[in-house]
Amino acid sequence: MKILQLAFAGALALASFTGIALAQSNDNLLTIELKDGPVVIELRPDIAPKHVQQIKELAAAGEYDNVAFHRVIQGFMAQTGDVQYGDMKEGFRPELAGTGGSSKPDLPAEFSNVPFERGTVGMARSQDPNSANSQFFIMFAPGDFLNGQYTVVGKVVEGMENVDKIKLGDEASNGAVTDPDRMISVKVGK
Repeated sequence: MKILQLAFAGALALASFTGIALAQSNDNLLTIELKDGPVVIELRPDIAPKHVQQIKELAAAGEYDNVAFHRVIQGFMAQTGDVQYGDMKEGFRPELAGTGGSSKPDLPAEFSNVPFERGTVGMARSQDPNSANSQFFIMFAPGDFLNGQYTVVGKVVEGMENVDKIKLGDEASNGAVTDPDRMISVKVGK
């Protein structure tokens, strides 16, 4: 009987620990609802804590909801997150999309040795390495030339098939998208 009680106590402790670990890891998931279904991104605060924190704050405030994928290049990446000019609620501004950010300050680069592979999520920026703000991109394919040049913030762990269905942009216009797909909603957690 004592062995059964110890086994039960051990099972309860393990279940409790697993629940805590799951709750903690859920805090570092970002779920983007697209027209074709959800995309779950595992965020990486261990390599880009400031960028991940900013993304989580913007998502929690609803800033990413209805924001367009303004630049989508086949075989490369889909870029979104311009909360200033990419908002589909107030009327998409294609001539400005991709030039804005958020009301939060730009972030210092948090480069790492994590490679840009299919499904990697990186922060968009201008030529200044310390200019990332709210925009990010999801890789369709590996992009070794980005390694160590852009901040990696996470990786798609579910729903990459939905990312593959995002409307492509015009190759002649550097991937600019007319009547773009959008992030319907973005939330922290799953």
